[in-house]
Amino acid sequence: MSTYSKLSDYELTALLKDGDRMAFTEIYDRYFWQLHVHAYKWMRNREETKDIIHELFLTLWEKRETLSFEPSLLSYLSAAVRNRIFNLLSHKRIESAYLTTLETFSNEDNCVTDHLVREKQMTALIENEIAGMPGKMREVFQLSRKENLSHKAIAGQLNISELTVRKHVQHALKILRFKIGIYLILSFLIGI
Repeated sequence: MSTYSKLSDYELTALLKDGDRMAFTEIYDRYFWQLHVHAYKWMRNREETKDIIHELFLTLWEKRETLSFEPSLLSYLSAAVRNRIFNLLSHKRIESAYLTTLETFSNEDNCVTDHLVREKQMTALIENEIAGMPGKMREVFQLSRKENLSHKAIAGQLNISELTVRKHVQHALKILRFKIGIYLILSFLIGI
């Protein structure tokens, strides 16, 4: 049994703020499944639930020096998971409404040529954004999405951790979602 497992949450967060990786690992081990169960009740999707929890712990590590864990670490983690769930569900509602509108629009038998042009523009935008990603992120993303390799297979092939693979894929998807969202908004507003 690790000496870290005997530490209180208060002691662990103090060590975490100082960059202690073992304290971070103990926090992860202590709360991962509890947070996973809570998130899964809302999401009903194992992959999305894992993504939410891993993204939370990634943020916890990256912002450890500036975070406040009042009134308690568990309260902070629970609230952070809940907020991530609400943000994702809200995003899904917006995405669903957009897809419904897009489907209605496409069912109106608009010009096929227009659709082909927009599809080519979208493909070029995506390829351009992928090409502009940092080298390792681009390589991981292409292995994940174009060659359909699992995170574990990519980690083994590139000799990096699965968490690093997941982080690269998540960041790449955020970049693409943002750029595609801007393109779609502009194309809707000004008809490009």
